[in-house]
Amino acid sequence: MDDFIHIDLKLFATLADKTPPEADRFPVPRGSTVGQVLEKLGMTPETAKLIFVNGVRQPLDYRLHDGDRVGIFPPIGGG
Repeated sequence: MDDFIHIDLKLFATLADKTPPEADRFPVPRGSTVGQVLEKLGMTPETAKLIFVNGVRQPLDYRLHDGDRVGIFPPIGGG
């Protein structure tokens, strides 16, 4: 069994410049959570306010699966 899975990672708006190389097949250890991916990217939960996995909003403790599509959005300000 492979120790890594691959996710399709997309960072939006002000986070886009933090997109890692090969984000469309980003390797993470099997059993990783969304929160652990944020740590790997050097981001805090405050930086990444909205997280969607396969189009569904998920919490930081959501365990990722091979092939998951992960979208990370910053807090949105407005006025």
